[in-house]
Amino acid sequence: MKLYTVAWQKRRLICLEVRPGRLTPLPYETMNHLLADDPEHRRGVLEKAGKGMGEFALTEVRVLAPIPQPRQDVICLGMNYQKHKAEAEKFDAQAFVRAPEQAVYFSKRATDCPGPGAPIPGHSDLVDSLDYEVELAVILGEDARNVSHEDAMSYVFGYTILNDVSARNLQTGHKQWYFGKGLDGFTPMGPCIVTRDEVSWPPALPIRAWVNGQLRQEAVTDELIFSIPDIIHELSQGMTLRAGTVIATGTPAGVGMGFDPPKFLQKGDVIRCEIEGIGVLENKVE
Repeated sequence: MKLYTVAWQKRRLICLEVRPGRLTPLPYETMNHLLADDPEHRRGVLEKAGKGMGEFALTEVRVLAPIPQPRQDVICLGMNYQKHKAEAEKFDAQAFVRAPEQAVYFSKRATDCPGPGAPIPGHSDLVDSLDYEVELAVILGEDARNVSHEDAMSYVFGYTILNDVSARNLQTGHKQWYFGKGLDGFTPMGPCIVTRDEVSWPPALPIRAWVNGQLRQEAVTDELIFSIPDIIHELSQGMTLRAGTVIATGTPAGVGMGFDPPKFLQKGDVIRCEIEGIGVLENKVE
């Protein structure tokens, strides 16, 4: 299944794609309400909606981020593809070298996530090294606490695309990543949530990013150093991951700071992020 948050006639709707390009509305106020619903009840709602009552075309609406305002900060993995780890360490060893046996976690303030076609603010008054990072984001469908590797899949509701936009000068200058990763508009997300049953486990999906039509990043999502079961297991041992939690699993090599000289984003640049089976997230820097 594919689930969308859309704007239609000055209303915001949560919709299920019942067939290609055709949506039907769901009885939830926001995607957060859907994700927080009892899983059995939610399953029944989705099955009933799948019969296609009250369809309208995807082209008739404006697609928003599937979760425009996450309930909590997004949890992110740093340097979770081997080649990206190498390029980050080369860019700034003091800021990026980490123990290889430990995952790097950080959180990303996501006050209002841009959707497909929405602009990314450049924050030129603060940022001189704006960067892009295409990532597979995992969305949990129920509260997770003390989860085993074997049970991790059952807590995943679905997946979306996330662009972990980054201000490298703030990220490296502050010796922590929260400020440089969490400026307003730095969490583009979309176009939809694809439910877990549509994707192999663990996901092995081609992932790519282009800037102004130039292919910059290309990998497969099963190349993660720390897998999705690793992540859910480890984090849930010490904290409760609430339903609706968004986990960005890391970015492949090819980000702007990885080039010599670096290829940072400029006003007017268009970033196209794609994960096969999920769709395309495209945004322009303003």
